[in-house]
Amino acid sequence: MREKELIIYRDFEDGGLLSDMVQLMESFKEREENRMVLYRCIHRLLEMAGHHGFYGNLWHCYLTNLLVNNENSYSKACEIRGEVAGTINQAALHDIAVFKEWFDYDFTEWMDKWKAPELGFALHYDGCEQGSKVYNTRICKRICDLAVRLAQSRSPEEMKAILTEFYKEYGVGKFGLHKAFRIVHDDSGVNIVPILKIAHVHLDDLVGYEIPKQKLIENTEAFVEGRKANNCLLFGDAGTGKSSSIKAIANAYYDRGLRIIEVYKHQFKDLNDVIAQVKNRNYKFIIYMDDLSFEEFEIEYKYLKAVIEGGLEKKPENVLIYATSNRRHLIKETFADKEGRRDQLHSSDTVQEKLSLVSRFGVTIFFCAPDKRQFQEIVSTLAERSGIGMPKEELLLEANKWELSHGGLSGRTAQQFIDYLLGKGGGWNENICSN
Repeated sequence: MREKELIIYRDFEDGGLLSDMVQLMESFKEREENRMVLYRCIHRLLEMAGHHGFYGNLWHCYLTNLLVNNENSYSKACEIRGEVAGTINQAALHDIAVFKEWFDYDFTEWMDKWKAPELGFALHYDGCEQGSKVYNTRICKRICDLAVRLAQSRSPEEMKAILTEFYKEYGVGKFGLHKAFRIVHDDSGVNIVPILKIAHVHLDDLVGYEIPKQKLIENTEAFVEGRKANNCLLFGDAGTGKSSSIKAIANAYYDRGLRIIEVYKHQFKDLNDVIAQVKNRNYKFIIYMDDLSFEEFEIEYKYLKAVIEGGLEKKPENVLIYATSNRRHLIKETFADKEGRRDQLHSSDTVQEKLSLVSRFGVTIFFCAPDKRQFQEIVSTLAERSGIGMPKEELLLEANKWELSHGGLSGRTAQQFIDYLLGKGGGWNENICSN
């Protein structure tokens, strides 16, 4: 069978449908069993459309999805960097010529001879508005658009150039198509899985905090550009935008090859496995730890210390660790640590053990709670952006009432107040606190 001749593009995750379709192409006969295989293929293409959110020519979308997700020696070499030199190009061109045959195949005879007009459902699929379970809307459209371009290519060389440009611009596989990831530890081991919906937060959305944001941008810019950069700790009061800042840089630097992997405290023992899976890729990875802190009895920080700095194996150049915390020193300290306990001969060692973790973050950025004036500026800016037309004096008066019973002065409290107003649907003159 033709797919057996592929050299680089092999071992597809969903290759069963490809095998059935190619078998039908190569043994086209008016036999009942082939007709049944055809309807099974139609079913799978339509199911794929519902699951992935694809539309248009589903056969072309399926082939394109195989190409953009197949992590092989050629596609991984081209991600972010573009076309590479060497014999690998000839092997890739051989495989793409095979794919070109599949893209160009005319199914008209199938529909006529097998009396199967239903195949047209898959070749001209009008997608509904249901969301994809695999990709977000942006990625789904990107793959469907690429399918059209590949189908319109006039030669295998042109098709290869289009695909290679896609690898350069977006990458390949899950790391190429997605911005953010989480860790799942199951029977097969440690897996990095995409987060399909990440908040569309931008740095300009965060009102104020210009100095902290600039320090974060400078460090991230250096990292993305391949210059020396530091692990980064964002600490300070709750609700001041630390986590939102991390989400914002994930959105801002995605097109330049930055990816975020979220890791929770109980997963620190898996960090070495995570790093092993990403260290040879052309992307830059930030391992992100939100709300990081440790109680006295928690020892997971020892795994983190070894990974950041202290283990025999050097941390890869394409990996940094960013963390947010309400605590400056991360690990809970007591007065006993400072004064020395009677049952400890070297109490200072305990203090140094606890402080040694934060010292491994080369950049620390403080996010403090706003004062009353800054809080009112945040509220006014957010209200203007949201189109809230309440008179300013009334707006700030109600905002002050809100913060007294909803968490105090913070950017988060301001946003919650604005969301509350938006939820009221325009009744700005009502007494907000009367309910």
